Amino acid sequence: MKFAIVVFPGSNCDHDAYHAVKHVLGQPAEFLWHKDTSLQGADVVILPGGFSYGDYLRTGAIARFSPVMQAVSAFAAQGGPVLGICNGFQILCEAGLLDGVLIRNQQVQFRCEHVHVRVEQVDTPFTAACRTGQVLHIPVAHGEGQFFAEPEVIARLEADRQVIFRYGTASGEVTPEANCNGSINNIAGVCNAGRNVVGLMPHPERACEKVLGSDDGLVLFESVLQQLTAGAV
Repeated sequence: MKFAIVVFPGSNCDHDAYHAVKHVLGQPAEFLWHKDTSLQGADVVILPGGFSYGDYLRTGAIARFSPVMQAVSAFAAQGGPVLGICNGFQILCEAGLLDGVLIRNQQVQFRCEHVHVRVEQVDTPFTAACRTGQVLHIPVAHGEGQFFAEPEVIARLEADRQVIFRYGTASGEVTPEANCNGSINNIAGVCNAGRNVVGLMPHPERACEKVLGSDDGLVLFESVLQQLTAGAV
């Protein structure tokens, strides 16, 4: 299966994602430049973390207009699996592929630390190999990761089971103290209505090998590989 990692000016986690897919998962992977207009036959698209265009306007607000996003949107509309990590999550929200917006952390501090994330739903391509309630120990690194949406949007996301990850404790308890950025309902990641587009602020690609302190993030990439191999997506 072929993975495509989109590189925007300012991406800084593109090589982390490439390493996770190519060298840890053992799958073909290629970089796509933000000016590309084709996904070049990719089976999975990853929008990595970073600071696209310096995030000088608003996180992801400029990157959404990159030519490649038209191809990403078309791919997503056809049911193709798309994963947005950190800045990639912000770009997917700005592009309208996911609901909500990521705003300044409640503490007005850049947070760079390992956190615990509880898996809420397992019927997406990126969580199919997880267990409901499974706790992943993976890092965050962001200054604008507080998930926000209007109350009616939050209610719909919750009712439609589109909240995929929440910040919690090591035992999976969702508490205010475990909420590293003040996100509504401790939301760490969501999916679209079709469930094929997933975005999250934590970095699973930085937790794919035990030498890095955790390999809990690898399950997201294993999930989509299993789903593609089985023809489920």
